[in-house]
Amino acid sequence: MAFSAKTPRSLIKSDLPSPIHRKFRKPKFLYFSNRRKTHQISSTQPQQQLSFLNTNSLNSSDPNSHLHLLCTNGKLQEALNYLDSMQELQIPLDEDTAIGMVRLCEWKRAFEEGSKVYCYVSNSSNSLSLRLGNAFLSMFVRFGKLGDAWYVFGKMLERDVFSWNVLISGYAKKGFFDEALCLYHRMLWVGFKPDVYTFPCVLRTCGAVPNLERGKEVHVHVIRFGFEADVDVINSLITMYVKNGDLPKARLLFDKMARRDRISWNAIISGYFENGEYLEGIRLFFKMREQWFDPDLMTMTSVISACESLGDERLGREIHGYVIVTGMLGDVSICNSLIQMYFSLGCWETAEKVFDRMEWRDVVSWTAMISGYENNVLPDKALDTYRMMELHGFVPDEITLASVLSACAYLGKLDMGIKLHELAKRTGFISYIIVANTLVDMYSKCKCIDKALEVFHSIPDKDVISWTAIILGLRLNNRCFEALIFFRQMKVSLKPNSVTLVSVLSACARIGGLMCGKEIHAYALRTGMALDGFLPNALLDLYVRCGRMGPAWNQFNSQKRDVSAWNILLTGYAQRGQGKLAVEFFNRMIKSNVSPDEITFIPLLCACSKSEMVTEGLKYFNGMELKYGVTPNLKHYACVVDLLGCAGQLEEAYEFIQEMPIKPDAAIWGALLNACRIHRQVELGEFAAQRIFESDRRSVGYYVLLCNLYANSGKWDEVAKVRKMMKDNGLVIDPGCSWVEVKGKIHAFLSGDDFHPQINEINALLEGIYEKMRVAGLVGPKCDSMDGVEISKAEIFCGHSERLAVAFGLINTVPGTPIWVTKNLYMCQSCHSTIKFISKIVRREISVRDTEEFHHFKDGICSCGDVEILGKALTNRTSERN
Repeated sequence: MAFSAKTPRSLIKSDLPSPIHRKFRKPKFLYFSNRRKTHQISSTQPQQQLSFLNTNSLNSSDPNSHLHLLCTNGKLQEALNYLDSMQELQIPLDEDTAIGMVRLCEWKRAFEEGSKVYCYVSNSSNSLSLRLGNAFLSMFVRFGKLGDAWYVFGKMLERDVFSWNVLISGYAKKGFFDEALCLYHRMLWVGFKPDVYTFPCVLRTCGAVPNLERGKEVHVHVIRFGFEADVDVINSLITMYVKNGDLPKARLLFDKMARRDRISWNAIISGYFENGEYLEGIRLFFKMREQWFDPDLMTMTSVISACESLGDERLGREIHGYVIVTGMLGDVSICNSLIQMYFSLGCWETAEKVFDRMEWRDVVSWTAMISGYENNVLPDKALDTYRMMELHGFVPDEITLASVLSACAYLGKLDMGIKLHELAKRTGFISYIIVANTLVDMYSKCKCIDKALEVFHSIPDKDVISWTAIILGLRLNNRCFEALIFFRQMKVSLKPNSVTLVSVLSACARIGGLMCGKEIHAYALRTGMALDGFLPNALLDLYVRCGRMGPAWNQFNSQKRDVSAWNILLTGYAQRGQGKLAVEFFNRMIKSNVSPDEITFIPLLCACSKSEMVTEGLKYFNGMELKYGVTPNLKHYACVVDLLGCAGQLEEAYEFIQEMPIKPDAAIWGALLNACRIHRQVELGEFAAQRIFESDRRSVGYYVLLCNLYANSGKWDEVAKVRKMMKDNGLVIDPGCSWVEVKGKIHAFLSGDDFHPQINEINALLEGIYEKMRVAGLVGPKCDSMDGVEISKAEIFCGHSERLAVAFGLINTVPGTPIWVTKNLYMCQSCHSTIKFISKIVRREISVRDTEEFHHFKDGICSCGDVEILGKALTNRTSERN
């Protein structure tokens, strides 16, 4: 018989000391009588005798009767004191009185007192009678003390079916299902016949494991012992079969029942719901009503949850109406289910009405509202509801905290998140993994990745969600190297899911880790996850962002082509400034009967902007709502401002902003500021910057744009002022960093990095290239004739880290091998010219993806056509002439 380590593996011998004996000291004198007595206790007995607790005031006629009366009146402490007095006078305790005390302790949930009574009894005898043993057995099982119950079971001289039922039930309730089933088989082996109470417990255990084979075996026993007509037993059989997923067998039993009760209907209806057969469960619910069975709270909560799973709002409202008619709306669990259903259906206003009309609420009610708002992307309402919950004096549970923390993560409410973290520590909810995981996510999204790491490392038993949260958090905080390291550590002990792989692929795409991404692709294929969720699109995004359009097309053609897949490839064309190809691809998408969404038009408009296809871009923008049914949002308006601004139509861009039907945000003015940077329109750029800083003073990118504007115009005093403003606001420009993948390993280079093991070789190679550029009559990066303003600007906003990465790639790869570099900042004109020259003299293809676009160098020519680097300079000269 297989037993858990939490309980003895065999019957405890009666001559061994009880585990309870260690808790109490043995009394001086103790006598115990096994004689059964029937006591006639007079109701006219003087009341003052009940309070006599000293040895001189004991009822000399029959102390056991007096003690029994104390137990009958529920006076536990007085009964214990009276028992102590009886023991001092060596008055024996009869069995009926002892059973009365045990039952009183069980009723009062008084474990310590019950253990004390057990010590009194067990010290007087090495064995227990059937009645008294069953009383102690029931008490200890009720307290969840299986070790003590097992000890009592071993000391009993004889046992009956009740004894076995109680012990089997105790093990099952504590989750020791295998042990409970073994006890059942041992009960049969020693010759006891199960009764109507045995089978429901054993069958529930078979359903909880789950173990269909064991359940079928017990079903045979039900028939053998003649209980196949008992309603309670058949109900348990139905529940066992549905828990094991055998709906046909459960339905067969249900249909053959000669008599059914409400539990029968609930068992089969909830069984269909649990196995995803919602429509059949609903049909049975209506059939239940036709046969004049009134549903109870359990039925209705199951049906409401089924409406939620079906997404059927009409049916849900009909059930809501039925609940009102039958008067069940006053039950808090029904209202909680309705709230969850309406939020799931997106009817949050109706959920609010249900909540407002509740006579009283519990923690689940408040949590349902908070999590409902959070799931419906209404984080402000979620936080407001939580504040109301606190004002009403409700203490949140772990689900509440997780939901509020998710809302804080969405809104970036770090201060409130920190307070909730402290509350979780005080209440002990930090030990719940759902709370810890949400804290990791909250700190990550609030840019406090070190705090997220601290919480992550404090989780004793990390699950897949814990690892996924920290990997994604590192990616969001641009610590992609660490994300890959954590992923490798995770695979040692846990199997990642598709969400984990999506997060890691995002990190690979960010730093250009193609080989690492391919390894993950191979892993997804081996484990059968290559088609799960967003993973196919994440793989597609990896190949597109790493510049491998061939593998990207292969992936695109091998997966489900939803609108997201089309959008990813469209973004690839936009990054390369291939406006015509983007337009052709968009037209192909329309011909494939794929309806564009609001995201589709963002890369399409960006592609038109980079290719200065103003007319085409405006045509698509104006036709968004009329032709494709997509209402433009702020991002689309920002794209149009960028489209006009990059083409030099700054006045038109400004007028477009003035005529917008919605209030422009910082991104709109940021697009105008970027256009002013390109075309050196300082006055209009300063105006745009003022509008930006009215609503957003924390985004570093806008400060960088303004610095670029001043730097392009040679206003270095203004650059210094902006940089001082950034310092005062605690903002720092990320240092230039470039990544290059060589032989499957990713190498990072920071601007001014002098600590790399091969730095001397890298610098020597670059010096040789600079010398060749000077000989060829080209302006080298360190040439004295180079514009000092351009040098200073490039040092601040470029950092030249891509040169180190390219030189490292040249040194460590064989001739002819393409070099792929990813950079976190934009590429300056000097670096652009240098890498063009390198690609020509070494006859290699070099790709550099900076923060703005993709540059592919081959034979001294860049795929961008020098439009960004040189074309706009020509535009500036033309405007200066005019």
